[in-house]
Amino acid sequence: MEPITPEELAQWRSQLANYPPAQKALLEIEDCEGDLEDAAISLAIRAGQQPQQDNAEWLASLAKRCRAAICQDSILRENIATGELEKAAIALANLDLIPPILATPVLFYVLKQGLNQFCQPFDQTPD
Repeated sequence: MEPITPEELAQWRSQLANYPPAQKALLEIEDCEGDLEDAAISLAIRAGQQPQQDNAEWLASLAKRCRAAICQDSILRENIATGELEKAAIALANLDLIPPILATPVLFYVLKQGLNQFCQPFDQTPD
């Protein structure tokens, strides 16, 4: 995955200004020079998680764990689609699927993948 750019960080920092867990995650992403996977691993360890896979695989599997909630919750999905990142991060954190500090990296992973591509398995209609 391409690194998070300083411009993206600045944009997300302003959009998530009132959500302290997101601000902590953004600082970690910045400290990891935009490497979302490294930042997620570091945040996970701080949250008491013990990631066993390499960084990219671990973040992808964490996001997949949240996929049903993200893609099937119409309000959460709409918040992501319309750029209401603070609402989306809070909603994802409140689902108790993952530690709240990891909601922001998962949200950014989804944004980098593209919401429609990420949700494609749920959007396909059976033949």
